[in-house]
Amino acid sequence: MSSVQFQQTINCPVVCAGVGVHSGERARVVMKPAKPGTGIRFRRVDIDDQDNEVCARGDHVSEVQLGTTLRNEAGVTVATVEHLLAACAGVGVDNLIIEIDGPEVPIMDGSSAVYCELLLSAGLRQQGVARRRIRILEPVEVKDGVKTARLSPSADNYLTIHAKIEFQSRAIGTQQMSLRLVPGMFARDIAFARTFGFAQDVAKLQAMGLARGGSLDNAVVLDGDEIMNPEGLRTDDEFIRHKILDAVGDLMLAGAPIAGVYEARQPGHALNNQLVRALIEQPDAWCWESDEDEDARIGLQASARA
Repeated sequence: MSSVQFQQTINCPVVCAGVGVHSGERARVVMKPAKPGTGIRFRRVDIDDQDNEVCARGDHVSEVQLGTTLRNEAGVTVATVEHLLAACAGVGVDNLIIEIDGPEVPIMDGSSAVYCELLLSAGLRQQGVARRRIRILEPVEVKDGVKTARLSPSADNYLTIHAKIEFQSRAIGTQQMSLRLVPGMFARDIAFARTFGFAQDVAKLQAMGLARGGSLDNAVVLDGDEIMNPEGLRTDDEFIRHKILDAVGDLMLAGAPIAGVYEARQPGHALNNQLVRALIEQPDAWCWESDEDEDARIGLQASARA
């Protein structure tokens, strides 16, 4: 029989603090273990209200401009959740309570590395309840001009990612990458990749109330074809790696790990959220699946043969 993948949480609380890249406000984050079936939930401890909890689900996304913002029915929001959610998905944390005392998840160094390190330092605990997957049965695709994103079936139990970006800046150019989101891969190959932007856009973004906490310490900044960060890039293809990082975080909002193939050209938060919503709205295109189901099926087949 196949080995069952169990839901996981962390062994003990872990704490960090930092500045929100858009709000510029400092926030403290406490990540705590949660019961099986909880999922990922943000709790705004700075709001004295019973409705201060926001579930990490695609239908709770309210903003996708340069980041993903979640909003509950009471109007409570948590912004820039994607890097922390990517870390949860990447290391295999299914259930987590995230207490935060501000409106935006800290950007840290612009990647998921700190969040991965914190979760792994707390230790992962299997919870004795089978993890459910979303098995893609039929293709689901969304388009926005030249931008496209698609989920399609696969026999694999993990998510396979194919992504491609094209920018006029010669520092980026055309980059593409394919990978399989197996245990250990995200923390090793993707988590370190930082968010990026262009110096020419900073004044406009700040006039819109965005990028108030942005700096060379938490983003790769380009001036035309030049990298402004004195230390340069962490890898030549850091840009496509970060786009994949964002996609991993955005796709977690489907509510469970996805067994299928994700293909995207010029992916971004808006496109990824459109894809998640399209998936949710097409129940015939997917089904819930767990290894317990597969073990039961194999056991029945073996009994029938006997």
